[in-house]
This record gives sequence, C-alpha cells and structure tokens, in this order.
Amino acid sequence: MNTHTERTSAVGITVYPILFAISFSHFLNDAMQAVIPALFPILRSTMELSYTQIGWIAFALNMTSSIMQPVVGLWTDRTPSPYFLPLGMAASLLGMAGLALAPNFLFVLLSALLVGIGSAVFHPEGSRVVYLAAGARRAFAQSIYQVGGNTGNALAPLFTALIFVPFGQKGAAWFTLAAALGITVLWRVSQWYGHELGSRPTPSKAKKAGQRIDHGHSIVFALALLIFVVFARSWYSAGISNYYQFYLMETTHISVREAQVYLFAFMIAGAIGTLAGGPIADRFGKRNLMIWSTVGTAPFALALPHAPLPLALPLLLVAGFVLSLSFATFVVYAQELLPNHVGMASGLIVGLAFGMGALGAVVLGKIADLSSLGTLMLLCSVLPLFGILAVWLPKDQA
Repeated sequence: MNTHTERTSAVGITVYPILFAISFSHFLNDAMQAVIPALFPILRSTMELSYTQIGWIAFALNMTSSIMQPVVGLWTDRTPSPYFLPLGMAASLLGMAGLALAPNFLFVLLSALLVGIGSAVFHPEGSRVVYLAAGARRAFAQSIYQVGGNTGNALAPLFTALIFVPFGQKGAAWFTLAAALGITVLWRVSQWYGHELGSRPTPSKAKKAGQRIDHGHSIVFALALLIFVVFARSWYSAGISNYYQFYLMETTHISVREAQVYLFAFMIAGAIGTLAGGPIADRFGKRNLMIWSTVGTAPFALALPHAPLPLALPLLLVAGFVLSLSFATFVVYAQELLPNHVGMASGLIVGLAFGMGALGAVVLGKIADLSSLGTLMLLCSVLPLFGILAVWLPKDQA
C-alpha cells in the first residue's frame, strides 16, 4: 500500500486495490458464515436436530451480527478502529474451530455466536473502508464489496456436497486456514485505513459531499421504511437458503448432494446480480433499482413453489439474480441518508435489517415444524411483493 494509493480516495478516485482486498476479505468472512447453513443437513442427521433447532442455530449466527452491527457502527463512527477488521476475523477463526469439535447442539450454538460476533465487528468497518476507497462510484464500489460476501455465501451448497457430506462436521477445521489468510489481508487493509483517516473531510464537508437524497421526507421515516423492505427481502432469502433444500428433498426425493445444485444456483446468481446492480444504480438511481429489483422478483418467487423440478433451476437463477441487483444499493442509500454516520448506516442495513433474516429463520422453521415445508414456501413466495413500499422512499440522484 504505497503513499499514492493511500491518498487517492481523497480526490475522488476509486482505489481498486483496496476495494478488491476488502471484497476478498468479505468473501472469506461470509464463506465462514456459510459453513453453518452448509452443516445443517449433516447436523440434522448426526445430532437429530429439529427444524426449529436449525432455525435457532441460524438465529444465533445472524441475530448476534444483527444486534451488534449498528452498535459497532455507532462506536466506530465516533472512534474509527481499523484493527477491528483483523480482530473480527480472529473471532471467526475461533468459531470455525469450535464447529469442527462441537459435541452437541449447545456447543454448535456457542460456535455460531463467535462467528456472528466476528461478522458484526468486520462489516461496519469494512463498509467504511469501501466508502473511503469508492471515490465518486459509491454504488459500484459497494457492489464490488458485497459481491465478495455474496459469493462466499453462495459456496454453502458446495461446502455441503464436497466437504461436509464426505468428511462430516470436522471439515470445518479447514476454514481456520481461510480465517488466518483473512487476518493477514485485513492487517494490511487496516494499515491503509489508518493512514486514510488522516485525510478524511470534516463532518460538514462530508455531509455536503455525500448527501444526495431529497429530504422533503423525514430521515427517520425513510430509514424505517428502508429497513422494513430489506426485512422482507431477508425473510425470503432466509426461507430459500435455509429450507428450500429440505423442501426439494421431501417433495422430489432427490439426494442431499443434488439439492445443493439448486441452492447454489440461487446464491451464485445473487452474487452475479450484486455485481451487475452497482453500475445500474449509478446510472438509473438507487431508489428506482430497489423498486424494480424487489418487485421484479415477485413473479418468479410466486411461481417457484408450484414449478416442477426442471423449471425450479431457471426460476431460482432468475429470482436470485433480480433480487440481488439492489443488494449493495440498499447500503449506499442508507449511507447517503446518514453521511456522517456511515458505520451505523451500514450496520442498520447489513446488520439489523439483513440480519433480521435470523428471526425469519426461527419463525419459518417453526412454521415448517407445525405445518409443512410446502406451506412455508408458499408464505415465502409473497414476501418480495412488499418491495412496492419503496415507492414512498425519497428520490435520490442517479
């Protein structure tokens, strides 16, 4: 990280080496989070877990991150902490070691909590690094950052098929190496970040430069509505990511390995959509993309529970791609609503709102236990329709 690179973002130039480094770290962080749902079919069999218990594991992972991210973001807005980045990755390393050795359900929960804490510490500071390195291309920069995380999450089905089916939960030990690599990369990024903090604009200048939302609407109303729409998206993603594989195995009698192909299709299409969405938002406006993306997913989501197996794969590909076009855009929109509280804005969206899919995982798991997986999928299919509420968000400048 040379001096020239350290200062370029101050004059509005996008710092690609930093963006790619933090995106790669995001990939590693979210790949380790993906280990937990990837283990669900294995743990359900070896520990005889119910769907509700699976939901509680997802809850322990995501709710920890949800609650802590806005708090960490608020703290780092006041006291930026570059070395939180490698420290968060270290917590995830401990969580991976715990998962590999977990003898029972409680130990799995504790390990999931460690991974959730690591994610909560990493994400707000990671988003701030992106904000500083983005220059004038904030939506595109955020999409580079988020595509790393989405790609890491998309690997969960491959982890199940290639690592955990043949090796069991002890395969999680391999991910301690990924965490060690992440700590090394983030140590370097944190050094750049620490130097860059000295060239930040003052809060008043940041507000003038960053605020591009029409505030005829209340900021509080806009944030509440934004969080609600993301909340609905998160519940839909939680339903597909955590339970669709079981739905396919129950209704079509395919194997665990075969079910991972369909889950991987949804997730990898989401990663591609995340990357494609940034330039679209920069060109046509963030609010417009949030509406088009969420509502545009609804026809495919509504068709999915009724589709025969051959049609499920293309429907999942299209739904995953369209829904994720606006993934990074929600974060950037929140940051522009709160330009002097970038960390808290990122925490509210990535943590509190996206992470509230954790609560969805528990509720949806309970529905599956009390009713059926078919009922669960039908309920999930209507959730993208709530995206129409985004028409009441303040307009932004493209």
